[in-house]
Amino acid sequence: MLKIIIAEDAGFCFGVKRAIDLAEKSVNEGNSQVFSLGPLIHNHQAVEKLSRAGIKVIENLSQADRGSIVIIRSHGVGPETYKAGTDLGLILVDATCPFVAKAQRIAQSMNSKGIQAILVGDEHHPEVIGIKGWTDDNLIVIKDAEDATTRLLPQRVGILAQTTQSKDIFDSVVNKIKEKCQEVVVYNSICNATKQRQEHTIELAGEVEVVIVVGGRDSANTGKLAALSRQQGTATYQIETADEINAEWLNEKKIIGITAGASTPQWIIQEVERKIKELDKMSNLGQENVDNEIGQEQEKVEVNEIEIDSNKGELTETMSETIEMKSFKTGEIVEGTVAQVDSDEILIYIGGKSEGVLPIRELSDFEISSPDNIVKIGDKIDVMVVRLEDSEGRLVLSKIKADAEKIWSALEEKLGNGQPVEGIVREAIKGGLLIDIGLKAFMPASLVDRSYVEDLSGFIDRTIMAKVIELDFEKKKVVLSRKSILEDEYSIKKEEMFNSLKDNMIVDGVVKRLTNFGAFVDIGGIDGLLHVSEMSWQRISLPADILAVNDKIKVIILGVDKDKEKISLGLKQLSASPWDNIEKRYKVGQVLEAEVVRIAPFGAFLRLEPGIEGLVHISHLSDSHVTKTEEIVKEGQRVNVKILSIELQEKRIRLSIKEAVSDEERGILEYNPQNKNNFNSEIVQEESNITIGDLVGDILKKLNK
Repeated sequence: MLKIIIAEDAGFCFGVKRAIDLAEKSVNEGNSQVFSLGPLIHNHQAVEKLSRAGIKVIENLSQADRGSIVIIRSHGVGPETYKAGTDLGLILVDATCPFVAKAQRIAQSMNSKGIQAILVGDEHHPEVIGIKGWTDDNLIVIKDAEDATTRLLPQRVGILAQTTQSKDIFDSVVNKIKEKCQEVVVYNSICNATKQRQEHTIELAGEVEVVIVVGGRDSANTGKLAALSRQQGTATYQIETADEINAEWLNEKKIIGITAGASTPQWIIQEVERKIKELDKMSNLGQENVDNEIGQEQEKVEVNEIEIDSNKGELTETMSETIEMKSFKTGEIVEGTVAQVDSDEILIYIGGKSEGVLPIRELSDFEISSPDNIVKIGDKIDVMVVRLEDSEGRLVLSKIKADAEKIWSALEEKLGNGQPVEGIVREAIKGGLLIDIGLKAFMPASLVDRSYVEDLSGFIDRTIMAKVIELDFEKKKVVLSRKSILEDEYSIKKEEMFNSLKDNMIVDGVVKRLTNFGAFVDIGGIDGLLHVSEMSWQRISLPADILAVNDKIKVIILGVDKDKEKISLGLKQLSASPWDNIEKRYKVGQVLEAEVVRIAPFGAFLRLEPGIEGLVHISHLSDSHVTKTEEIVKEGQRVNVKILSIELQEKRIRLSIKEAVSDEERGILEYNPQNKNNFNSEIVQEESNITIGDLVGDILKKLNK
């Protein structure tokens, strides 16, 4: 007898099914004409069926009347199409596959950041043409590794894939580009469903003698399935309809495999299966055994019907219950009512009088202290039938498997469209968090928050929102990112803040981080830089001298650069500048005491008061020649200075030490042994031709007077 195996995932993928559903809904609910911009899917038979339902194919938006509904197919289009549709007064229904939409967003983002976007795929495919539109036509499309070898590429690139691309081809192109470019960012935008379909096709080819691949001849993903099957050395035939099957393909074969592209309707797959069975029957491959088995099953059904009809009362009721119990199938998901909660199992009523047992281990993926924390008597829950009877004849049920079955397709959709999921943090483990979203999901520590979180225990029992960033159905692996949502929220808040901030606005802030050059201050969800030079009118060495992390301060907006996303803040501007009315406190020619605060090769800076400094040029340190500033003054030393000039516009004061010393004071200064650096006997003798004794005697005479 001929055995037929149909591959897992054969037929419509999520994106195509969604497009078909949207199209049919548009026809059923709307009063307008419905069109699809290009064939909705790569399958002529399905397109013809949609046409009979009232969905006509157009190649240009101008072919649709104003007010008509136009379906954007799952391959997606560029932004110019949406604008054109709006301008023409059309109602656009966007059926773009979520995975394609994600690839569009990635390409658009790279282009906006100045990263050269490269797509591995077919440049003539409508999906690729649509993605190219989101890059202002700057997308580079590369077919394979050989094509990549011949291309001249910039050093900074980002790579993504046509969603139906083979991973082997994608990886080979990525490796080749990494050899040529310095900075390479890789986005694996291959659809999970496509990858799984291809893997299942390879597995199928290893189990059967012949593979029949069903799908449109112009369908890229169908063609890839056929190619992958042939690579396994298995006889492979690609067809569009059951009529194309050749009976010779089946001669002396015992196992036939069927797979189908993502655009192939289930009814066409069923027709192919039926046609193979008919051909098998015609060749008498075990058909007599099949007929005998069918006949025996029919006799059993007839006998049971007679027994049920001829019995009354309690016996009839018992038989009804038995039939109801037997109607369940392994893997079936049913709704049940919690009837009893024990420490090791839960009794569930399903299907009226039928009952099943839910072991505690099948209640949750996580360790639970009590089942009452999750379910209570009277709760209605969905469960999966995992065994038809246990030792007591009861159905064995699983809430874990039912939740996983229901949620998995939703997770694939959320992975594609970027929508978040909600979950409860159950455990903090080494490396991240375990989150209950109906099944166990993992969130790496690096993706919990926008910044590093040292202690994750504070998240336990919290309900959080996160994005799905990785799915692996076979390994039951789900990876989440809360950071992605926070980054999105931050981007929105940042844009709002940038639009609302104006120069000279005073805002509240919290010091978040200190560096040697300044402080980063949170001013309502976004950070601005308070440079060390803008902290105080006085000169300070380090921000930590006057600020600490978590300090609450008021700051003024000095500048907003939207393009570079930078905000400059000021603190000193909120207090009076010491330069205000300075002319009332200081006059040219005035002699006063000041402190040396900085030494430079060209002179010394002296502080007259906090925030006011003046420069004594090296030529004004002494009457004598000075080679190095530190020969005359030291930091921290207080000396008399004379104000030479005050330049208000430049906020600059020129000072002099030598002009602040009178003739008498200059002589005393040169005599004072504590000021050895200011006394040079050789210079005195050379210039005046007098001895030290003469000089001292002369000074004493003046002092006695």
